[in-house]
Amino acid sequence: MKQDLSLLIQALDSSISGIILTDNQQPDNPIIYCNKAFERITGYRRHEIIGHNCRFLQKEDRNQKERLVLRKAVDDGTECVVEMRNYQKNGTLFWNELYMSPIKDERGNVCYFIGVQNDITRRKKAEQELLHQQSVMEAQIQERTRSLRESEDYLSSIVQTVRESLVVLDPGFKVLSVNDHFLKTFKVTKEETEGKLLYELGNGQWDIVQLKELLESILPTNNPVEEFEVEHDFPHIGKKLMLLNAHRIELEGQYKDRILIAIEDITDRRELERRKDDFLSIASHELKTPLTTIKGYVQVMQRLLPETVSDKFKDILRKTGVYVERLNTLISELLDMSRIQTGNIELHKETFDFDRAIHEAVENIQTATKTHQIIIRGQATNSYTGDESHIVQVINNLLSNAIKYAPESGEVQVYLSRVSNYLKVSVSDKGMGIKIEDQKKIFDRFYRVGDIQQRFPGMGIGLYVCDQIIKNHGGTLWVESEPAQGSTFSFTLPLDERKSDEQ
Repeated sequence: MKQDLSLLIQALDSSISGIILTDNQQPDNPIIYCNKAFERITGYRRHEIIGHNCRFLQKEDRNQKERLVLRKAVDDGTECVVEMRNYQKNGTLFWNELYMSPIKDERGNVCYFIGVQNDITRRKKAEQELLHQQSVMEAQIQERTRSLRESEDYLSSIVQTVRESLVVLDPGFKVLSVNDHFLKTFKVTKEETEGKLLYELGNGQWDIVQLKELLESILPTNNPVEEFEVEHDFPHIGKKLMLLNAHRIELEGQYKDRILIAIEDITDRRELERRKDDFLSIASHELKTPLTTIKGYVQVMQRLLPETVSDKFKDILRKTGVYVERLNTLISELLDMSRIQTGNIELHKETFDFDRAIHEAVENIQTATKTHQIIIRGQATNSYTGDESHIVQVINNLLSNAIKYAPESGEVQVYLSRVSNYLKVSVSDKGMGIKIEDQKKIFDRFYRVGDIQQRFPGMGIGLYVCDQIIKNHGGTLWVESEPAQGSTFSFTLPLDERKSDEQ
């Protein structure tokens, strides 16, 4: 039996078609298996796929009518074939021909769905190209070329006023032109620059290994390249940390075969960020000690209160304890963030009962809140090796956010499950929800959604810390949300050491 299963997995991994299995018995029909071809076609690795619903491949492109066909087939437990737009991890569009079929048990209940997908992007592109007549295409190209020539002087003046260094190269990396900002920043003249090979500028100052990698290895296979970081010590102007954007211009006519490089000097900005991180770290450490003392005194006062003390005094002392605890949590998050930024965060991994730890965390939060009922369902595992305190910190943060940002819903749901060789935890609320454009940024440090920032206090570091904790455990944290419909934050954690091979 074990040999047959191994042979089946080898056969599936040998297929050129992407194959997935989803579990219809679990909420949201999560993916529980994918073969190698599915990883290759989508660009995602296995640990980023398992536990997600297939819809994550559509990213923001959720209004395709084919999704309704898929949803009806899932609801009816029937098979279907659709062609739809999907997006790889790097954002590249590909057309997916998906065959989906239910797997039923002996009683006829749908337990799983199997999906087989093929990348038909080339076929779709050919179909679309046949719709355009050659004469129309030539007319468009001629019109664009004419417009570019008429706008040359105008564009040139814009380039000269841009507050970034711009360089235009030919395919052999010879400098065709630079703007004034480049000349001022790197203290060179046009005569020393234009017509020269980029690597030979300034007696080899631009012969930089990272720059060669960008131009010769990365740009030809991934056009454009954005935010490529290069650090170099220039003999005359000192060490510079630069952020490069490179783009191959693929036009006909005068501007054919050009490489445009935009160079942003972020040396000062990065130094300011480092100083800010140092300040936050030092300030957090300095505040932690006296705050711990204050917290201890408040607890002692609460224990030693005489029976004759007024209710108003008791309430004031209670509120003092609440605000001290809030401040303590904030400082702890700042400390965690500073440790993450400096690479000093430590994980103390031990084997513990994961489900019990989650239940205890939920009970603690439930005891502290009277406005919401926290419902916990499912089970993941009673044996997981990781940093228990950090995992509990993630759960506490997600639950606190669910309560905080859904003040009128009255209910928060926690679902535990095991998906393939991963455990999965989801925290759902029926609150205000998060816009698609904000979902990409909420795990960045200090980022807060505009309308939320006005209504709810906070610094925007909790989700950043949670995301880093989960990543340090080899897992993935994500959110699914719609405005006014609530949010579901989920994370997966690998249950064995295979994660080191998959990442």
